[in-house]
Order: sequence, then C-alpha cells, then structure tokens
Amino acid sequence: MLLHKGETLFRQGENGPLYRLKSGLLKIIRVHEDGNPVLVNIIVSGEMIPHHSLITPKPYHGTAVAIVTSEVEVLPSKEWYDSLAGNPDKCLEVALLLQSKLRMMQQRIDQLTQTTPAAKLKSLQEWFAVYISPATLTDVLTQDEIGQLIGMRRETVNRLLRSQAAKLRSTDD
Repeated sequence: MLLHKGETLFRQGENGPLYRLKSGLLKIIRVHEDGNPVLVNIIVSGEMIPHHSLITPKPYHGTAVAIVTSEVEVLPSKEWYDSLAGNPDKCLEVALLLQSKLRMMQQRIDQLTQTTPAAKLKSLQEWFAVYISPATLTDVLTQDEIGQLIGMRRETVNRLLRSQAAKLRSTDD
C-alpha cells in the first residue's frame, strides 16, 4: 500500500491490522480530550506498528499520517497473532523490534535532555537527516510539530531556525 504525504494510515481509537513500514516516514499524532493534537512518535522504515499491539491486540493509540510518500505492508491481525503462538523465532522477532524501538526512544530522550534549546534542535535535525536527507526537518514537519518533539514552543523553534539560517548566510559571504 502506498501512502502519499498527509494521507492517514489509521486513526486513534480504531481497531485494525498491524503494519510494517517498508519505506518512508510516518508521524503518530494523539488527540487529547481537549481536542489538542500532539505529535508523539515518528515511525521509520522497517518498523512494525502499532508497537503496543505486537503481542496482543489493542485499539490504535494515535493517528498515523505519512510525512513523506511511504510504502506500508498490511499484516492481518489474526495471521500475525496465530503465528506468534508456539513460534519462538517470531517471538524473538517481536522482542528485537521492541528493543530497536526502545533504543530509538532512548536517542529521543537524549535529544530532549540536551542542555540548550539550540542543541536540542541540532540533535533532532541530525537524527532526521539520517532518514530524510537531502530533505530537511522543516520540509517534513511544521515548527509546531518540531517544538512538540523537543519540548519547545513554536516561537522558540522559529527563532532558532532563523538564527541558523543567518549563520549559514554569513558563512556563505
């Protein structure tokens, strides 16, 4: 299945199959009771989602939206869960997938604990560059979404991005 930028794979609260992201990037948005959407996760190629349903089914925790054109494989729930029963190799596969995601989340925590806002932004830009180069972070996320990922207000992100651009212009002169 091919999703284009901005298309929704699944919605928060729905039940459905599991998915493997073959290529591209997805963002997971959670809408809180007050209607406020918050970007809570980025899904990269090779990941299976939703993570919280890899062993037992549960409704989707958030809404998955393509950040860039993405290829997704549908993994029917019944077949997936039946394959786990009595199959240690499949269980090991799930454990390794969850370990990989945990390590990625540890990197994200490291980004959040940088000492300065500028260091947080730079760390996020470097992380994203691995997955979207030659595109840039601002090509795929709004300033508000960037702020949500690193714990800053949009205005702070805007100021930091303008400062980065000014530094680039001064080194080009």
